Formats: sequence, structure tokens, C-alpha cells
Amino acid sequence: MKEERNKLATFAGGCFWCMVAPFDEQPGIIQVVSGYTGGHQENPTYEQVCSETTGHYEAVQITFDPDIYPYEKLLELYWQQIDPTDAGGQFFDRGQSYQTAIFYHDEEQKRAAEESKRALAASGRFDKPIATQILPATAFFPAEEYHQDYYKKSPIRYKMYRHGSGRDVFIKKHWTPRKDEQMLRARLTPMQYAVTQENGTEPPFRNEFWDHTQEGIYVDIVSGKPLFSSLDKFDAGCGWPSFHKPLEASSIEERIDTSHGMIRTEVRSSEADSHLGHVFEDGPGPEGLRYCINSAALRFVPREELEQEGYGEYLHLFDR
Repeated sequence: MKEERNKLATFAGGCFWCMVAPFDEQPGIIQVVSGYTGGHQENPTYEQVCSETTGHYEAVQITFDPDIYPYEKLLELYWQQIDPTDAGGQFFDRGQSYQTAIFYHDEEQKRAAEESKRALAASGRFDKPIATQILPATAFFPAEEYHQDYYKKSPIRYKMYRHGSGRDVFIKKHWTPRKDEQMLRARLTPMQYAVTQENGTEPPFRNEFWDHTQEGIYVDIVSGKPLFSSLDKFDAGCGWPSFHKPLEASSIEERIDTSHGMIRTEVRSSEADSHLGHVFEDGPGPEGLRYCINSAALRFVPREELEQEGYGEYLHLFDR
């Protein structure tokens, strides 16, 4: 019976490579498929769509459970991935196939999309008109297999493309909250401030969560954004909390770190831009990753307190 509740959402946001990861690991997301929609040609190829002769947009179609992740939250996340004021494409990808659009599947989605667009325009976040169209959903054609989950298949090329396109810089400029340094110094301990704001590292084996085993989630100490689950935590023997993966792909950002004469991948929280730690490719999990995170960058919310602290949507993770 649960499957019948699943719904579809379809968004065009420029290059579909960049529109999968933000949604892919959100709670309640069943599947994210890259493809083509809005045009007149059946089963187009990538080359045909890029030729701007098919009328299609590059888009993602998301199967989601609205009881866990409502459509309104999908819309909020969608706006934060694009430049909604650009009518000619997205970043350095130009042309109709790279324009932004929300394709609604029913009248309820249409109403929600229109309200969301009006709210964004009224927020004053952008100084230009919102150009993103709201259109009825039409036939959706999945893209070629090599385009599916591209961020997982070719992570280095994907990160280079995202950074080079200007998308990440734009998102950080328009969606990262401004920090109040004085307030942060008053709220955080000296170690928490040094780690999150000054890229510091706490001592191994002498930090709060390195051997912590209680069930629950770990959130950003600055913003409260959910970052990791105890279900993905493991003992790496390094003296810091280690995780197989983040709770949501969009909750973190990865950057190249060349400090201390090394080349590493730094992990930062996407909402507060806090330094969290680093990710390495020596983990035991299916993806082979080890997110090595400073305890000082985290706050733990026990399973039994998730509901009262506003994280009730993550309770289903612990159902057995």
C-alpha cells in the first residue's frame, strides 16, 4: 500500500548531472532519473537534445514519498540549486535545453510551485525577475545510462565540472547565511570555533564522539542541519568519528585541500559553511569512503529526542 503513495516531481535546472546529487540521498526519495522532457521528439539522444532542435529540457524526474519528504520541501531544495533569474540557460551551459522549469504533475503541484515562485520573488534574495517557468509535465525520456548517477560514476570530473561552471560559487553567494562572528564566539566553545571557523583539527581519541555508539543523528553544531546518522558510523581506529556517507548529499560540500603539503578532500557543511573534516577513499563500506569528522563540528540528537527537536522525519531510519 505504501508504494501507491509515491509521487513524481520533475525539475529542469540546467545540466542534469548537477541536479541528481542534491535530491538523491534525501529521506523519502525513492529514485532520481536524468532525462529529457518538454519537447516534441520521442526517445531523443543527448546529441539531439544538445542540438536545440527537439524542444526538450535536460531534467530530473524524482520518485518520492510525500509523507516523508513533501513536495514543498523539494521545491525549496530545487530553488537552491539553480540561478532562477537566468532565462538563457544555466551558468556556462546556454540554450533552451538548459533553461530552468518546474513541470507539475497535478493541480496541487502547480499551486505549490506558483506559491513557491511568488515567495522567492518577494523575498528580495535576487535583484532580477524569476525566469523559471512552471509547465505541465509531458512525456519524460530517460537519458543514456552513462548520464545516470554521473556524480557517483565520475566523481572527480563531476566536481571539476560543477566548480568550473560557476554553479557552486553562485549557490554559496546567494544561499549561504552570513555569519555573526561575535555571536558564534559566544555560542561555541573555543575548540568548536577553531574547528568550524578556522579549519582546525581536534586531538584524536580525546573528543566527544570518536567512540560514541548511541542511536541518533549528528547535526551541524552551527546551523543544526542534519549531517550524519549513527547507522553509518564505524570505528576506523583513527580517533575521530568516521562515517560511510552523509545523511543527505546536499548537506555537505567537498573541496580540494592542499594545506600542510598534502592533497586531500575537505568536507564542509553546505548551509553554514563549517569545516567538518575530510573524506578518504579507504572506508569499508560499499562506496569505499571514510568521512573523518571532528566531534567539535557536531551535535548529537538521540533517537528518542528526534521528534521533539524537529527531526522527526529521520525516525524511519531506525525502524526495524
